[in-house]
Amino acid sequence: MRTIDRWLTSPWRRSGAAALAGALPVLAFPAPALWWFAYIALVPWILLARSAPTGRRAAYDGWCGGFGFLVAVHHWLLPSLHVFIFLIAALLGLLWAPWGLLVRHFLGGVPSPGRVAAALPVLPSAWLAVELVRSWQGLGGPWGMLGSSQWQVGPALRLASVGGVWLLSFLVVAVNVAVAVLVSVRAARVPALASLVATAAATSAAWAWAPRPDVDQRVRIAVVQPGVVAGQDSGDRRFDREELLTRRLAGRHVDLVVWGESSVGFDLDDRPDLARRLAALSRTTGADVLVNVDARRSDRPGIYKSSVLVGPGGPTGDRYDKMRLVPFGEYIPARSLLGWATSVGRAAGEDRHRGTEQTVMNVGHGLRIGPLICFETAFPDMGRHLAEDGADLLLGQSSTSSFQHSWAPEQHASLAALRAAETGRPMVHATLTGVSAVYGPDGARLGPWLGTDANTARVYDVPLAHGVTPYVRYGDWPVYGALLVLAALGATEGVRAVRLRRSAAEPLVPPARTVHGSPARPWR
Repeated sequence: MRTIDRWLTSPWRRSGAAALAGALPVLAFPAPALWWFAYIALVPWILLARSAPTGRRAAYDGWCGGFGFLVAVHHWLLPSLHVFIFLIAALLGLLWAPWGLLVRHFLGGVPSPGRVAAALPVLPSAWLAVELVRSWQGLGGPWGMLGSSQWQVGPALRLASVGGVWLLSFLVVAVNVAVAVLVSVRAARVPALASLVATAAATSAAWAWAPRPDVDQRVRIAVVQPGVVAGQDSGDRRFDREELLTRRLAGRHVDLVVWGESSVGFDLDDRPDLARRLAALSRTTGADVLVNVDARRSDRPGIYKSSVLVGPGGPTGDRYDKMRLVPFGEYIPARSLLGWATSVGRAAGEDRHRGTEQTVMNVGHGLRIGPLICFETAFPDMGRHLAEDGADLLLGQSSTSSFQHSWAPEQHASLAALRAAETGRPMVHATLTGVSAVYGPDGARLGPWLGTDANTARVYDVPLAHGVTPYVRYGDWPVYGALLVLAALGATEGVRAVRLRRSAAEPLVPPARTVHGSPARPWR
């Protein structure tokens, strides 16, 4: 242990160790998907920050760990952003500097049982505050939220229906804090163990109380995944392949056919021939076809990504324009300052335009769908609002073609499980090139994934459920609770600082007095 301490006396070595420790949680996400590892992955980072010799060094440990975490969970962006990803990670990694400072404040040295007990709500709350800030779309969105590593764990999905992915993140961090105390602070092992037992009891009670979705009917959804189509005229050739795959669905009694993001590269008003072919496919299959148009619109300026519903008579008029765009991928923030990013990676040459509101579409057969486009499936609030607006089925259209041989397709497909569990609505994740997936209203996977090597059309029997989950009803209450905890901490520390200043200002000895009771006068 002393050897390690001596090795970490170098600021550069310590910063590198913090970055590596911050990167460890990536193993809990797909593709490795070691979900259990999430509950101990933060322990090395916590131990490093608590051993920092100064508060400033603890803040650096938090910053460097945040840098490592962001680079690890977004490493698949390297071919697109190149060196820019390190700049983004360095800036956003600063969000974890206060977290590192709080780790040392509560767990540094030999913490008292009271400090350990306070750390258990404060440190997870501070982590949630970081996730809240970086979830803003302009800062990259909520990709890699720690709770989303639990997408394949049934009990965790039940908890997501209570408090969303936020509650899962809080739980994972709380367990990590307790484990770190157990392995490093012998005097505080009893409160740490008690906190683990209390956490297990509370989560078990929430799991038992959480209402289960009541399935009342089933629908048949067809996902069309054409696979990689590259080269010249790829837009026309992709449409031809999607059309061929869709025709094979004739007689399968499907209720809806779904194509992936950017499945149509032309505005349908500019290409009435494509609109007629889609209408013919709807008549052939007996179902509406939901396509995704990535093109310059004919009725207004600019390029939009839009979910467009096509029925037997052509486009039905139901359309959803993507609202939350991918920074650098679909627009460049402050392009006048950061436009140079197009010269070092595959950043957007022209900004896409945003939609203004979410849309629930009626596709017939009594089925109402809520479309989301690509990046938007990472946002818990968007799925919740669609469920509030009456959607029976959430539907994500995506394309991860640029990241075909990375962990991105699996990570993206896993997010739909959380959105389904949070809302009590099944979710279809349809892509151009994989991974496509379908989840039931409890977040459980339905049927096989369509991997990145598949080009096919597959029909899924999807159960529908109604009712309102606690998360849909009460929203992001774990976040509000975390902010309340931090506000209480700030107030407590403020009162303590005032008392310390007052005590420091008081004289150490009472003033001398004369025999008449008057204060002694100084010598002149």
